[in-house]
Amino acid sequence: MKRTQIQLTDKQYKLLKELSSEKNISMAEVIREAFSFYSSSTATIARDARIRDALSIIGKYNSGKKDISIKHDEYLEKAFKEKDE
Repeated sequence: MKRTQIQLTDKQYKLLKELSSEKNISMAEVIREAFSFYSSSTATIARDARIRDALSIIGKYNSGKKDISIKHDEYLEKAFKEKDE
C-alpha cells in the first residue's frame, strides 16, 4: 500500500468520519471503498471508448449554417438564451 495525503472540506471530513463510525472501519478504508466503487463504475468510460464515440458522430449532423466553425460561440450563446426563455 502507498501512503498519500488528501484535503477535504469540513463537510466532507465530517461525513467521512460519520461513515467510518457507522461502518466501524477506518476513514482510509472508507476512501479506498469509495475509490474502488468509482473506478469500477460502469459510468466510467475508458478513454478509447470516449474517443471512438466522439469520432463516430463526425458528419452525422448538419446545422445548415456555412459559418458554424467561425461563429460557434455566438450560435451556442443564442441557443442557451432561447432555452432559458
